[in-house]
Amino acid sequence: MVTRILPAVGDADAARSVTTLLSQLPDADPARPVADSTLLLDTLAQLADESVADLPEVVLVHERVGPLPALELVREVALRFPAVGVVLMTADAGPGVYSAAMDAGARGVVKLPLSYDELSARLQAAANWATGVRRHLTADPTLPAGAGGTVITVSGAKGGVGTTTLAVQLALAARSVGTHVALVDMDLQSGDVASYLDVQFRRSIADLAGIKDISPRVLQDVVMHHETGVGLLLAPAEGERGEELDERTTRQIIGALRTRYHVVIVDCGAQLTGANAAAIEMADAAVLVVTPDVVTVRAAKRTVRMWDRLQVRKAEETLAVVNRHTRGTEIQPPLVQRIVGTPVARTAVPAGFKELQPAVDSGRMQDLDDRSTVKQAMWALAGELGLGRHPDDGPPGHGRSKRSRYRNDRGSIGLRRRRGGAPAAGRPAGEG
Repeated sequence: MVTRILPAVGDADAARSVTTLLSQLPDADPARPVADSTLLLDTLAQLADESVADLPEVVLVHERVGPLPALELVREVALRFPAVGVVLMTADAGPGVYSAAMDAGARGVVKLPLSYDELSARLQAAANWATGVRRHLTADPTLPAGAGGTVITVSGAKGGVGTTTLAVQLALAARSVGTHVALVDMDLQSGDVASYLDVQFRRSIADLAGIKDISPRVLQDVVMHHETGVGLLLAPAEGERGEELDERTTRQIIGALRTRYHVVIVDCGAQLTGANAAAIEMADAAVLVVTPDVVTVRAAKRTVRMWDRLQVRKAEETLAVVNRHTRGTEIQPPLVQRIVGTPVARTAVPAGFKELQPAVDSGRMQDLDDRSTVKQAMWALAGELGLGRHPDDGPPGHGRSKRSRYRNDRGSIGLRRRRGGAPAAGRPAGEG
């Protein structure tokens, strides 16, 4: 059996050494090394969109691949592509590193500098394991290659454009068809999800900061079960506590949530922090809420460019949603698309604050009248995103073609400019 191997090595000299040794292994088909974690996750995502069978059997991760730390990269690959065996290459192969690698999902650890016999044994064991997993997965060809539920982030081009109301309504729409839904408030300094759903809470997402292993039991203690059936992970009441949440913890939280829920909706507000940037990176779909006015459209353009510069998200993988749309305004969705440079949702949410005001003032967005044109539009948008279906109907995520229309399967690489990093507030749809 030929074993396809994809190395992820950042250093050119190390890459040549690895390639030379891999070419000497019998029945090995090594691919050209990828230089960083972003390219690795992009490559695997593109292959997975075709078929599980197109994925390499083994991924070799060098300890200094960057920009995502090696163990975090191992965790991302193991979580998103369970049919791939991951082997970590490290100069320190002691018990501590070995245990951490196994906890992250690695199928083996090889010590640097590489030895032929050890590398061959580890690769063969990982390949055999991947083949066994693949045999079960491909029994159902419709089974998605990625692991866990769908994550959708909702961000605002600026404050007050309707981010929170849209996030809440998307969660309620997804829950209405029987899916298990989590709504996460990552507008860490000024989150309003609790106010919009009239809940009092003691625990928040900040209580997960610093926890190295977020187990299902730990998550259960923090996630609030709302009367609508939606699980709520709320922003801290004290805004300054938002600084306790870092990128690593966010990746763990999102990863844990997507293994327990069919759909995870994340309200990221309008400012960019390291924490919510990690959520946007990991998301299957990233929604950017825009209102049809010059100031907001310019802000949306700045946001999209910033995400691209910081390698958070590409413009073509972001979906702009026009909120408070009226036929009489000069700025229509096609113009938003041309200016902002992203796809624009077919569904535009009409202006209708009078419809929203009673539900907003009472803090009962779940009681918004079904006849409301705003609610109908937002639920139609949920259908456009693939949320308006039961999990038994197939994987959610409308329009997932070869590389899903709005999806970024790169995983998370931290908030960096190339290899560096950076800045979340949002308000409900229909509120100025």
